[in-house]
Amino acid sequence: MQKSILRRGSACNLLSAALLGLCGLTAGAQNEITVRLPGNVPLVLVRVPAGSFQMGSPDTERSRSGDEGPVHTVNIAYDFYMGKYELTQRQWLAVMGSWPDPTRNPPNYPQFGLGDNYPAWDISWNDCQNFITALNTHVTNTGQGPATFRLPSEAEWEYACRAGTQTRFFFGDSLSVPDGFEDGPAGTLPGNRSDYMWYGGNNSPSGSKPVGTKLPNQFGLYDMSGNVREWCQDWRHNSYTGAPTDGSAWETPVGSMRVHRGSAWNYDAWDCRSACRTFGNAPDWRSPFIGVRLSRTAEPIILGVGKSWALYP
Repeated sequence: MQKSILRRGSACNLLSAALLGLCGLTAGAQNEITVRLPGNVPLVLVRVPAGSFQMGSPDTERSRSGDEGPVHTVNIAYDFYMGKYELTQRQWLAVMGSWPDPTRNPPNYPQFGLGDNYPAWDISWNDCQNFITALNTHVTNTGQGPATFRLPSEAEWEYACRAGTQTRFFFGDSLSVPDGFEDGPAGTLPGNRSDYMWYGGNNSPSGSKPVGTKLPNQFGLYDMSGNVREWCQDWRHNSYTGAPTDGSAWETPVGSMRVHRGSAWNYDAWDCRSACRTFGNAPDWRSPFIGVRLSRTAEPIILGVGKSWALYP
């Protein structure tokens, strides 16, 4: 489902690389952009196309919880970007320079996963907001486009995780084995469920694993199921009754816990389902099981008065 970065004509596409350069951006595939963090550390984002999907799980889905309903249509009328990988320890330190709690940082607890390409963990929702503020300042100051990094909404997260599917996992229903630590056929995509996610069934050695070492979903996003949970912008609610249907974050009424999605390296397979949302925590909560994946709004830059060409960085 790749889309051209430029919206008008093949001739415009020939200008893509040059125009991206003018905005301080680099492009690999047309559906990816790379932002350079301090120290020239790359942060790769994948373009997620607009679309509609059924959010939540039906009553007939095996291993579901009641908070995953009612199933409702969400219309995401805009493209947006999402981190190709979970934010890594190297990327966190490139922007922030240190961990938010020096007594609980990864070097003190290497058993939970330590290394440049391991996900940043033990970071709270509040810590993520501080990171985003610093990142947006860096992006603006270095001419890499508008300051539009943010956390994904819960709806955006599930839409990106599903990547056009409505099966229990993005790789299939995987119903031939139970939903604990068992491994078995993925169901739709080739191979086994363990080819696509880090969970309790393949947690060896114990702890988070380097990002991008399993197969991606259909949007080209890695580790959407398992490895570490990922903070979203929304307050957590116990059902989808009254939830926004336009992809926006559910910010009112104010709650006490923020959403995180995606499961972690020591949890059962059922917890890695695309619809699973059984957990939330206070905004200041830190855990070795929780990290983050960033989103970025795709803002148009209009090229010239009266022109309809637009670059979305």
